[in-house]
Amino acid sequence: MQRVMGVDYGDVRTGIALSDPNRFLASGLYTISEGGMRATAKKVASLAAEHDVGIIVIGLPKNMDGSEGASADKIRAFAELLGGLTDAKIEFLDERVSTMAAHKILNITDTRGAKRKSVVDTLSAEIILQNFLDKNSV
Repeated sequence: MQRVMGVDYGDVRTGIALSDPNRFLASGLYTISEGGMRATAKKVASLAAEHDVGIIVIGLPKNMDGSEGASADKIRAFAELLGGLTDAKIEFLDERVSTMAAHKILNITDTRGAKRKSVVDTLSAEIILQNFLDKNSV
């Protein structure tokens, strides 16, 4: 069974998480900080190939009323670019609360400063992926 990858795309940093081979548990993998949509898409595609990923789940930011705004448009553009670089299926998951949940976890663990900045995006990707795995478990 191919793995599933979670992506929390950002202009500066992009968090990456990866499922276990049985698609049960999400683990933070990497934070991409090369910057730029094209460079980030290439790195995500490379990581997907390296880890035998069949599905890439990208967090889609929605407004609290469920509508999509400019941020969602950017994510969809990223996904279109990524789709041209990988054979993995691209899916979206509403990420409205993933970043807030990541910050709450980091507050509980008293993670501050530079350490916090370096892990929040990967943790957000992990939350996005775990939500997807839980929602799609068989």
